Amino acid sequence: MNRKVLVIGAGGMLGQDICARFAPHFALVTTSRRSGDIRLDITDGEATRRAIGETAPDVVILCAAYTDVDGCERNPEEAYRVNAFGAANVASACDDVGARLLFISTDYVFDGAKRSGYTEWDAPRPLNVYGASKLAGEQWIREICPRHWIVRTAWLYGAGGKCFPRTILNAAREGKPLRVVNDQTGSPTFTGDLAGVLLEMVSANAAYGTYHAVNQGSATWYEVACEVVNLATERGLLSAGVSVTPVSSREWFSPTRRPAYSVLSMERLRWAGIRLPRYWKEALQDYIQRLDARGERWTTITR
Repeated sequence: MNRKVLVIGAGGMLGQDICARFAPHFALVTTSRRSGDIRLDITDGEATRRAIGETAPDVVILCAAYTDVDGCERNPEEAYRVNAFGAANVASACDDVGARLLFISTDYVFDGAKRSGYTEWDAPRPLNVYGASKLAGEQWIREICPRHWIVRTAWLYGAGGKCFPRTILNAAREGKPLRVVNDQTGSPTFTGDLAGVLLEMVSANAAYGTYHAVNQGSATWYEVACEVVNLATERGLLSAGVSVTPVSSREWFSPTRRPAYSVLSMERLRWAGIRLPRYWKEALQDYIQRLDARGERWTTITR
């Protein structure tokens, strides 16, 4: 009989791809706040304990989170309630039933002071509430649930939700000026590829601990936007002539500090013999091709 995997946050962008990848190999149970086999709010400790206890999963994948970076800055109490205390609730319930916990974390636990890829052993120093709340979640999990994987990833995009490439395509369609930050560098990551890494880790019973998992290579937001526009134009998803203007973080006002450099190095995946995800440009091309196959079109409106 297939092992049972409980996916918390199955309705989200990453959760949808995790379910698609895991379903052929495991008996899946899904939760979200609004749908799924079980409706679950992880900030409710008793409900979380009951749901995990009754499900009795072998593995719990926690991808539910408060991921609105600016929203976390405006509402830090909610950020910690979900990303830290919610994670602690799940960790405690997993430890009670002997389940293994896979927790999705973020590159924003780092401050961006390095100019080479952050390894799993580099000291976290978050600049913002989102990163600090996710780091607190990591710390609770390490303390409460010894059988865990913490997987930090970055700059996620996918077919199942709002994401940066889709925002660029929508803005281009509406004829809005595309002014994109060019002094923040990170690891753009396709959720389908990340889900594949998670499947391999769980299937191979990878050693517990902290991992980084991203598409290879690095880019600025501006470089990603240019690649999105070029790929979409080549496939006829956008009309020709869309331009992207680079700006600095200071010019693009945001209430939240973000790391200037948060590229992640995947040393532990290499050591574990887990296949590394492909390069980010190849993954982004696949994403745009999937949009094309679904018949989506962004015809630019000129003003």
